[in-house]
Amino acid sequence: MSSNSLRAVYSAPQQSHTFEHTITSPFPSIDVPAKVTYLAELRKLVPTIQNDINVFLTERMEDDKKAAEAQGRQVSDKEAKEEENYGEEVVEEEDA
Repeated sequence: MSSNSLRAVYSAPQQSHTFEHTITSPFPSIDVPAKVTYLAELRKLVPTIQNDINVFLTERMEDDKKAAEAQGRQVSDKEAKEEENYGEEVVEEEDA
């Protein structure tokens, strides 16, 4: 019997990374309690893998920023504003 896992793959031209968490509950067939257990475990793992991805991407962004600064490039105003508001919904107001 093979193990089940929750997996996400990040692919970029210069790097790829696989995020994976093993699901210990057996894959359910028609048994409702087994399905409930399996889905409950899956539901717990989703935020965990999301956090892993966020940490990885934040590290990549910091590495990119350091590499740009080492080459003498400055962060544009647009990039600085995006970084400042990262993870927040920003509604731009239209001038009437």
